[in-house]
Amino acid sequence: MNRTILITAAIFGIVAIALGAFAAHGLKEVLSTEALQTFETGVRYQMYHAIMLLFVGGTSFLNAKSKNIIFYLVLIGVVFFSGSIYGLSTMDVTGINFKSVGFITPIGGLLLISAWALMLLNFLKLKRDNS
Repeated sequence: MNRTILITAAIFGIVAIALGAFAAHGLKEVLSTEALQTFETGVRYQMYHAIMLLFVGGTSFLNAKSKNIIFYLVLIGVVFFSGSIYGLSTMDVTGINFKSVGFITPIGGLLLISAWALMLLNFLKLKRDNS
């Protein structure tokens, strides 16, 4: 599972950098400042969670079951949160109405928060180092 988590982290990172560059250079002229900032929020949160998955996949502080749950919470959370933000912020350019799926943005955010909370709970269960 660690391999899958690390590969997904790398893919999220690559896509976040590519979308960020695309927004800065390709969308700058066609999106409003507000829409561009919204798009960049999606990119930023995707990158934060790429880095989180790198940690999750490489740490021994989390058990396999927790890693698995965190992975799926982050995977679905990023797709829902950042994905819906990308769609909503580019509606004027694409002509596709993403408002009907806008309700998944907060669901994605809740999934991401849940992943962080689960990680915190696992850390709280760690035995204190007495040295």
